[in-house]
Amino acid sequence: MRFNQYDTLVEAESALRRKGFKMSFELKDGKMRCTKNDAIYTPDEMRIIEYHRFEGMTNPADMSILFAVICNDGSKGTIVSNYGPHSNMNLISFMDKVKILNKETNSVSGAR
Repeated sequence: MRFNQYDTLVEAESALRRKGFKMSFELKDGKMRCTKNDAIYTPDEMRIIEYHRFEGMTNPADMSILFAVICNDGSKGTIVSNYGPHSNMNLISFMDKVKILNKETNSVSGAR
């Protein structure tokens, strides 16, 4: 798994789009909704491929995390969340239940 290989959130999102992570997701009513096709996913229907944390250049309190995910139906996309004092705890709780895919062994390494 790759972690923090990008300098900015924009750079990471661009690179992931080029790798096929083109869908965007949002948490709605306790489930993840794809904003492009309205498909709904539970934590067990998604896997985290990689994630990256960022701090704001001018404000260290401006922290975010970018998750690159793949769904059981093959949809690939990203989820962005604040973390730290301004985090969306419902989103963090949901993502905490999504398993991380270990690319080296091509198996799930367990929940975060």
